[in-house]
Amino acid sequence: MKTIEISPEDMQSRVSRFRELKPLRAAETLDIPQEAKDVIYARELLSVIGLGGTEDTPVNQGAPIQGSGGITMTHAVCPPGTGPELHNHQQTYETFTVLRGRFEVTWNDDGAHRIELDEFDTISVPPGVCRAFRNIGDDEGILQVVISGGVHDMTDIAFTPAIAKKLSGFGDNVVEQFEERGMRFTAGVDAA
Repeated sequence: MKTIEISPEDMQSRVSRFRELKPLRAAETLDIPQEAKDVIYARELLSVIGLGGTEDTPVNQGAPIQGSGGITMTHAVCPPGTGPELHNHQQTYETFTVLRGRFEVTWNDDGAHRIELDEFDTISVPPGVCRAFRNIGDDEGILQVVISGGVHDMTDIAFTPAIAKKLSGFGDNVVEQFEERGMRFTAGVDAA
């Protein structure tokens, strides 16, 4: 089978240096308390691999590597006690590997099931299953998040109605600000 060769210059576009990654600005412009942002987002999302092409998703913005067989990769940086709450991906798998620290992953609509992950442990959550992750360590933790299959945009993600109720406790327009960014709070709700 014929192979291809790639120049050192071209290979540089396939390299991501951790120290050079810039946080995604997904929650930066929201005028709401940090605690409310922490319900939806990891404190920092560092995009490593974007889908490439013309896809306009948050992960594509600023990813040093573009296009890698239909996957995206980010590093989710979470202070102790933080991490996105229950949400699902309708079409994509979300695979987590602990790079630093200790995390708890909960799943199903009520988050009743849980597992603890130590450094370099991995869990892959299939489409349609609600999941949440939270740093249960004493120091800042980092999860590698790989999303594969299906569509990689906000239309794939929904949070549970309980998360919308929790967010409403932070102010009258908090849920609306997230909805304006494409967030949905319909996970686990039957379509009428």
